[in-house]
Amino acid sequence: MDYQSPLGFEDARIDAAAVLCADGRFGAHFDDFLRNGLGLGRCDRICLPGGPASLAGRPDGDRILTQLKFLVDAHELSRVVLVAHQACAYYTHQLGVTDPHKLEQTQHADLRLARGRVRDATGVDRVDLFFARLDGARMTFEHIEG
Repeated sequence: MDYQSPLGFEDARIDAAAVLCADGRFGAHFDDFLRNGLGLGRCDRICLPGGPASLAGRPDGDRILTQLKFLVDAHELSRVVLVAHQACAYYTHQLGVTDPHKLEQTQHADLRLARGRVRDATGVDRVDLFFARLDGARMTFEHIEG
């Protein structure tokens, strides 16, 4: 079956790169946040289980950093956005972190560690950290400081 998108194509500048979890339940929320929450009209995305978790020194992290550096260089990016989310299965199933409080602490620590590794690997100074949390039937994106 063929499909033609009704969306037009504009070869415009990319505003940033984002590293996100591949969990399909959050994809539309992530897109909405990048476009409407952060005002990023065009954004390169790297989506994988755990999102930025791999950038915190876990297996495959160097490979993901290489891919991110390619995007930064090819599109001359000056901003990277890292987003983790509540109750991430990568942490609970792959890493065995099941206590909800410990899980969120680990994710926040990983985001901060990932920011340093992204800066070192890409030379990008602006690396923004966010944590997505369910707020009833909606998703809230919290900026992580420090």
